[in-house]
Amino acid sequence: MSIDRYIHPLRFYFLSTAIPWACWFAAAYISHQETRGTYTLLLTSLLGVVGLAGPMVVAFWMMAADPVLRVDLTTRLFRFQPMRPVYLLITCLLMLGSILLAQAISLLFGHSVDQFRFAGGFSFSAGLLPAWVPLILAPVLEELAWHSYGTDCLRRRMSLFATSMLFGVFWVLWHVPLSFIRDYYHSNVVETGWLYGLNFAVSLFPYVLLMNWLYYKTNRNLYVTIVFHISAGLFNEMFMTHPDSKVIQTVLLTLLTIWLVMKERRFFFQRAYTAAD
Repeated sequence: MSIDRYIHPLRFYFLSTAIPWACWFAAAYISHQETRGTYTLLLTSLLGVVGLAGPMVVAFWMMAADPVLRVDLTTRLFRFQPMRPVYLLITCLLMLGSILLAQAISLLFGHSVDQFRFAGGFSFSAGLLPAWVPLILAPVLEELAWHSYGTDCLRRRMSLFATSMLFGVFWVLWHVPLSFIRDYYHSNVVETGWLYGLNFAVSLFPYVLLMNWLYYKTNRNLYVTIVFHISAGLFNEMFMTHPDSKVIQTVLLTLLTIWLVMKERRFFFQRAYTAAD
């Protein structure tokens, strides 16, 4: 299908920022109150989930008004889309391979081999929700927004490279309120040190380029983006990874992305969207 009917980027991105920010700044305020009982944790969790689901609700609401977009969404959700095996392997294993390679490289800088041990728990909490819930739920809800409407409405107007860079800036800003919610992953990263907070922001750009490359190479397959997103969070929590290894991982993914963009320059920089072969 052509993406020419995805025509309201300003409306989508305004609402997809305003709703989460309102919920998450409220959650941040509540999370720092001196009395943190069950009710406070429940309210923090509820606001976190509502904010997370906001962009998906906005995307579905905007598509509901157009029968062509409704068909496009249901087709991509409920009809199996065949793909080349190489894209499936990259989707499932790239993030695992990159974090293991990053940990191996970190050994050269004196870091412990214990990084390859499985972690006994998670590095963050999510109010009353077990940490594994946002690791699974967040990618599903986010990608049903970003790759049902959000990416295509940008790609309609600009190249894939420009789309990815602009979305990367948006995604960095979109995450900002989460860094203020006590004990959340993003706040823990910021407290670890400025280098690791900066690394999280920088890492989103090669990540978005790689994910969008997979998305359009598989003819806008929503499940590819969901699985790729889940793998990024899951494999970075699976091991006892030192934060320095995550910086190395960002460098590796950036080098891979530079090579890919140079190799497939036309795919990334052509203005008009065409379905992949």
